[in-house]
This record gives sequence, C-alpha cells and structure tokens, in this order.
Amino acid sequence: MNNILISTGSYLPEKILTNSDLEKMVETNSEWIIERTGIKERHLAKPEELTSDLASKAAANALKKASLKPEDIDLIIVATTTPDLTFPATAVCVQEKLGIKNAAAFDIQAVCTGFIYAVSVADSLLKSGNFKRALVIGAETITKIIDWTDRNTCILFGDGAGAVIIEPSEKSDTGILSFSIHSDCSSRNILQTDSGVSLNQKAGLLRMEGKEVFKHAIVKLADCTSESLKKAGVTSEQIDWVIPHQANQRILDATIVKLGMPKEKLISTVAIHGNTSAASIPLALDWGFANNKFQPGQTLAMQAIGGGLTWGSVILKL
Repeated sequence: MNNILISTGSYLPEKILTNSDLEKMVETNSEWIIERTGIKERHLAKPEELTSDLASKAAANALKKASLKPEDIDLIIVATTTPDLTFPATAVCVQEKLGIKNAAAFDIQAVCTGFIYAVSVADSLLKSGNFKRALVIGAETITKIIDWTDRNTCILFGDGAGAVIIEPSEKSDTGILSFSIHSDCSSRNILQTDSGVSLNQKAGLLRMEGKEVFKHAIVKLADCTSESLKKAGVTSEQIDWVIPHQANQRILDATIVKLGMPKEKLISTVAIHGNTSAASIPLALDWGFANNKFQPGQTLAMQAIGGGLTWGSVILKL
C-alpha cells in the first residue's frame, strides 16, 4: 500500500508587504530585491493572528475540497518554527479550532524542511495501520521573529499556511513513493535564532549567513532528491514537476540545473509568497492545483533545506 494525496488547502494573511513598502523601512530597492531573490511581495500576519489560525484555515480549506468532516481525521501533524505557545503543540490548538475530537496531534520542528519531515512521519504512521487519514500542515508566522532592521533577512520572509490530506490506497503505483530526510548540526550557526526558551527565555530573532546557506542548499537539495529518486525507482526524466522550498529564486534555479532538469518543470511561487519556511511547499502545491498545473499520473519531486541544517525530499505520484 502507498499513501495518496487526496486534497490540498492554503491560507495567506490579508496584509501584503511589497518591495516598495520595504524601501521605506530599510536601505534597499525593489530592483535589487527581485534580482537577488525573485521576491516581489509577501503576506504578513496581524499581531493578533496566530500560527494556529493560519493552519486551521488552510486545513478547513483542504477538508472542504475533499468533502470530509473533522471526525474523518485521526492524525494531525503541524510543521512550524513559530508555534502559538511553547506548549501545548500548535497541532493541538488546530485540533480544537477544527473540532476534531479523536485524533493524535503533534508538531514537528525542522524549520524550512518541516513539511517534508511531517509528510515522511505521516507516511510511516499511516503504513503502521494505526491511523486511517492524516492532516499534514505547514504553517508559519515567521515574520514575527524577523529583525526588520536587517535588510538581508527582512526582505525574504512571509507568513502563510498550507495543508494536505493523506490516506492509504491499495494502488501501489501512486502516492508517496519515497522520501529522504537528513540533518547535520555542524552548520547550524549559519541559520538559527539568537535566543531560545532554555537559553534566555526568549523566542529570539532569525539570523542567517545567506552565502553559506546558498552553498549548502544547492548540493544538499540535489543530492537528497537524487537519493529519493533512486529509492522510488524513478528517473529524473520521469519527474513532471519539481516543487522546492521557496527560499529564493536563485536557489531554485541553481538546484534544478544541478539536477539536470529543465526549468519548465519548476514550480515557483516565491515572487508572490516570499520564503514562508515550512509553509512554502504546501502553499506551492495548492497553488499548482489551483492553476491546473498538475494532472493525475504525474510525478512530483518536493525538496527543502532549513536550519539545523535539515534537508529532505519526497517523491509523490498523483
């Protein structure tokens, strides 16, 4: 049995921050931002808008598309770096807001790779036979840990949430064909926050060495995708679409070149979403379905890299 994707959903906060808006906040300009990142705008959560609010709305959208009720879900996994509270898990808050009674709910923290990790865990738990249907969400209010005086990072990030629903299928030639997840703490200092609950009882602000992250991203994303392809018995020529973590357009372009795939196979939403961390892949998935990019029988390669460093990929056949 393989686990298949039966629905997607997304939610973006109403407020949009454009490059022109950023020109009034830090020393930058729109042309420079587009040239360096490909980003034109990003969405910002309101101060009172929680990660669980974004996640719940994306999940409700996915449930509606699948014509499912809350009680049809018995596993909820939320990938997030920006939880509502230190505890309980944001997934439990989502469970309450959706009115899902009998389900296991927990968070996964792998930063931008969180959704890939969450899908791999959901796949394994569903294959165990202990669960019948999983709601997997990537949700972030990442702009709440951004230093708005740091022009190298504040131009990159936005808020949002994407959700998918996964369930077992007897079809062995479709669904989640393979996954590959990795981590390496030796490079953690190039992408991290400057504080933490245990360290100094603060959430901290995001700090990043962009050039170093770029160098790691190209190699690690290509390598883990090739690894997943090998596990799935799929060649790069058989991949119809590559859906990367939407870090910035230069990383997306360089990675697909390293994989030896044409740029026409690349799904990119970075221009309109910015970097939404764990939310970026499910947001791009839902965008792809909404814009009729995907067709039954097509094979997708999803890939991400994030703080830790963590990285991973999933091969999925629709």
